[in-house]
Amino acid sequence: MQRRYSRQRELILNCVRGTTEHPTAEMVYQWLKPVSPNLSRGTVYRNLNLLAEEGLLERMPFPVERYDARTEPHAHFRCQRCGQVSDLDFPYQPELDETASRQCGGAVDRHSLLFYGVCAACADGAPEAAQ
Repeated sequence: MQRRYSRQRELILNCVRGTTEHPTAEMVYQWLKPVSPNLSRGTVYRNLNLLAEEGLLERMPFPVERYDARTEPHAHFRCQRCGQVSDLDFPYQPELDETASRQCGGAVDRHSLLFYGVCAACADGAPEAAQ
């Protein structure tokens, strides 16, 4: 279903597309509030969810949902100390989909790969960031 154009939705989409930080809805709201003072938190949450439903963003269900403008399958790393999420660039492995399909007896069309550990900044003793 194609939704009607919204300047605020476009602003929110461009905000997420303009970062590699995998922001939370609250982060998007804080970044955009100075440039769009009439923007509400509800508008940000609602539009992020609409954009994810339309396939323009990827919703990432961590303890606090994050959003990713890179929607093709790719791996992620999440720091267990500061909560930072970053992309990992290595080839998608369709053979994992085939193996999972055989094991579950169904049809797996894609997978999500998430690695956990400690990021370089935390490993070097940098102060913890907000999750």
